[in-house]
This record gives sequence, structure tokens and C-alpha cells, in this order.
Amino acid sequence: MILYILAVFLTAITSCKKEVVDDSNSTTEILYTFPEESEAHEGTWLQWPHHYQYGKKFRDYLDPTWVAMTKELITSEKVHIVAYNETEKNRIIDLLNAQSIDLTNVDFKTFPNDDFWIRDNGPIYVRDKAGNLVVQDWGFNGWGDKAAFNNCNVIPQKIGQAQNRTVIDLNNTMINEGGSVEMDGHGTLMACKSSILNNNRNPGMTQQQAENIFKKYLGVTNFVWLDGQAGLEITDQHIDGFARFGNSTTIVTMENNDLLDYDVLQSDIDKLLAAKNKDGQAYTFLKLPLSSNNVVTTYGKNLGFKGSYCNYYIANTKVLVPIYNDPNDAVALKLLQALYPNRTVVGIDSRNVYANGGMTHCVTQQQPKE
Repeated sequence: MILYILAVFLTAITSCKKEVVDDSNSTTEILYTFPEESEAHEGTWLQWPHHYQYGKKFRDYLDPTWVAMTKELITSEKVHIVAYNETEKNRIIDLLNAQSIDLTNVDFKTFPNDDFWIRDNGPIYVRDKAGNLVVQDWGFNGWGDKAAFNNCNVIPQKIGQAQNRTVIDLNNTMINEGGSVEMDGHGTLMACKSSILNNNRNPGMTQQQAENIFKKYLGVTNFVWLDGQAGLEITDQHIDGFARFGNSTTIVTMENNDLLDYDVLQSDIDKLLAAKNKDGQAYTFLKLPLSSNNVVTTYGKNLGFKGSYCNYYIANTKVLVPIYNDPNDAVALKLLQALYPNRTVVGIDSRNVYANGGMTHCVTQQQPKE
């Protein structure tokens, strides 16, 4: 009996291997590579809004967006939903059933969480040298200790454990939100220094140190650094609000005047438009408009600024694009449909999400196929 118990115990502790990284003698050897977002997915992760942090009115304003995303994604891939607890899980199931949404492709994990920005706090899936899919658990500190984060910071570890997957613990290596970095899947990373090389995330870290870490853990060898603006919004200016890799050769962004309107520095615009890939080749650019009007939420709050369509999410057969009940919604959807002819581009009403600082890319996270 003792030997049996010991065997069960050893199986349990080895089913999820957590590798704590020691970078004290770090090399710049590439250990992992990041699959680009448009590669085939096994599924999409969503972290569903709840009332435990900001109240029921807050939650109720956001529910329809998560229902809409789930409805679109279930025809594309699996949908993995992180619910705060069993009560919330049952509430979410009732919401989906009320809209006659088939739950065959939906599963749930019940983990306490502080907020719903899973792009920033969730698991980053990468491949090791053998091609195995592993979870990276980068540090998350509430965008520089501006919001509660303790529950969200352990979500990658919990997901990795639930999947019996190796988890690479990078919490002591770098604070790195998923929305801070854009990667083309072929060795180029694009980011704003303001949301990474900031003392509220990584005190004293140099650009070279950051590049060494990104090379080692994401397979990046080419960098497009914008300065960004520390103190601009809670994120200190994430890149994915205004510039995305649409594919390995295309950057999706905006016209110069719209970028300025979106608080991007002219010097950063110039750097963005001069971006080259790891082979020294210039990217092509697809320029989306801003919304024509300032965004007004469904509950009547005028946000006082226009909406970006760049913060979209690429699923297997769908592209989820934030829309704002604005005339330019149709313009943006048409432009993106031309970029993704083999996917169906759909608008997701993101007005209420945008009131809290983000859109569809910010609240989704892809899990690549094995």
C-alpha cells in the first residue's frame, strides 16, 4: 500500500513539469519559438468578466461581448473559458444557453482571477526545440502595479497544470504582457519600450538584456522598437492597439494623422513605417481608419476618443474585429476581409470593453495546435 501511494504521488507531481528559469548565467541560444497568431489553433482562451472585483453592473455591461465572441469562435475552434468559480461557470452556461449557443466546443476552468485581460496575464504557448508545445508563465504585475494582479498572475501556471503541460516559469526573468509584444512568427518582434523597459515592470533592465530574453524564449532575432509613452493609459502604450502583424509580410496600422490622433509619437510612426523583417525586407502596410466618431458605450458614456480597429483577433476560420456602432466599422471590416480571404471577418461590439482600455485582441489568447 505504501508503495502504491508513493507511486500515485510521484505521478501527480511529475504530470506537470514546472521549470523555474535561472538566467544568472544566461546565454542567447534560442530555446523556444513563438507560433504566429494566424497559425492553426487548437483553441482560444477567454477569461470571463465577473462581479467580484468591480461589481455586477460592470460585469453585465461586458457579458454580451463575451457571448458574441464565444458564438463566433465555436465554429472555428475550441473555446476555453476561465470562470471565477462554479457559480460564475453556471451563470455563463446560462448566458450561452439563452442564446442557443452549442457548448460542444466549449470547456471551462474555474480559477479565481482579477480581471479579463487574458492576452496580458494568460499563458503564452511556444514550441521547444523538439516541437513540443509548452506554456510560458511570464511575470504579470497589473501593468506596473496599477491594478490587482495576484490571481491573474498564476493563471498560466494553473492552465499548464490542468493540461499536464510543461510550464516555463519566467516570473523572475521578465514582466511581459502579451499585448506588449507583436511577433511575425519569423523572428521579428515589435514593441513599445514604454511598456517593457519601464521601472514599474523591469527596473534597470537594458534593451540588450530584454532582447537576449526575447531571443532565448521567443526565438526573436530582429527588433522593431518604438519608444512609446510611459503613463499613457494603464498599459503605458501597448503596441497591439495601433500596430499588428497581419501576417509575416504585412503590418496593419493606421494613416499618419490617425496614429497621431491615437497618441502615437511622430518619431514612432516614422520608425514603424521603416520597419524591416529579419532578412532586411520592408513590410507592406494595411492602414485601417479610426472610428469616425468618438466611441459611446451602450450605456451612453462618451469616451471622448475614437476607436481602433487594429486590435483584432485571428482565429482559424474567423477574424474578430472590434466595432463601435460607427460608419467606419464597415470600412475596416472590408479592408480586413481582403487581407484574410480564407477567413470570415466578423465585427464584435467592443464599445463597453473599450471603456476599460482594450478590445478583442486584448481579451483573447490563442492555443496553437500540437
